Amino acid sequence: MTAEVLSTHTPELFQKAVRHAAELLRAGEVVALPTETVYGLAANALEENAIAKIFKIKGRPANNPIIVHVASNEMAKSCVKNFPPVAEKLARSFWPGPLTVILPRAEKIPEIVAAGGQTVGIRWPSHPFIQAVILECDFPLAAPSANLSNSISPTNAEHVSRSLGGKIPLIVDGGQSQVGIESTVLDLTVSPPSILRPGMIHAESLVAVIGEVGSEKSKMGSEKSLRSPGLLKKHYAPKAKLVVMNWKDENELRDHFAHRVSDLAKCHVIAHTRIPSGFDAANVSVIPHDAEAFARAIYAELHRCDEAGAELIVVEAPPDLPEWSGIADRLRRASS
Repeated sequence: MTAEVLSTHTPELFQKAVRHAAELLRAGEVVALPTETVYGLAANALEENAIAKIFKIKGRPANNPIIVHVASNEMAKSCVKNFPPVAEKLARSFWPGPLTVILPRAEKIPEIVAAGGQTVGIRWPSHPFIQAVILECDFPLAAPSANLSNSISPTNAEHVSRSLGGKIPLIVDGGQSQVGIESTVLDLTVSPPSILRPGMIHAESLVAVIGEVGSEKSKMGSEKSLRSPGLLKKHYAPKAKLVVMNWKDENELRDHFAHRVSDLAKCHVIAHTRIPSGFDAANVSVIPHDAEAFARAIYAELHRCDEAGAELIVVEAPPDLPEWSGIADRLRRASS
């Protein structure tokens, strides 16, 4: 199998891709679709056999649940047993957008989506293409990131093609993902609501809407089933060894390389503040010292380093500030 890649850059192509994606999804197939966070590997969230294909294609652990994507509050409510006032507040403030809420799952949501658990993550994405597909299908979509399990999430169609192009029938090219890292996940089954996975909607923004918000340290690997994706200790990882660190000058950076690899040409640097000048320019990436810009670019830069044959990637540590918490989480898991 070689995936067909469909463009969406004109209204006619957009509608053609919507119809073809919906046709495949109604037939129980799995397709790669753009979202504003990362590209998703989508299947009918109400069909157990279709969802099982996602786990097989990705090599995804059975205890790692999948987020369900909807295109209206009404569809969200149909996927859960109850939609409390706190969920209504969050939906008004952050949907459509990169926020997933955890609630008790409705009977219609197959157990496989929840990895055997009793809760489900629900999100209304803001990307117009996946919204259009969900509305065309008239059913929610289960959609984890469109990559092999534990590897770097894809933020464009080319990333998906390299990873899964021989395993799925369709990849829809909806451009570069504009958020760039996965959604914030907030557990509403506990009081106060608890952040299971940080993202670009950070704790201070959530507190402004619903008051107190907690943060839960998950027991990695000790739970039979996790309540949220993104909780495995190793995740989002490039092929190269990744190190997150600060350096005071270029000599310190070079010393760090010398202790880890013999060939400096195989070392790549991703920086935002302290830019090394004595390295091959092709081996140094600079992302603006801005959390939103950094999030949009970081996965693409990690993909680029892997494609260039990097053996070691050193990423300048992000600031210890709320808006960087999701980025820090992804880098920590990628470097485990």
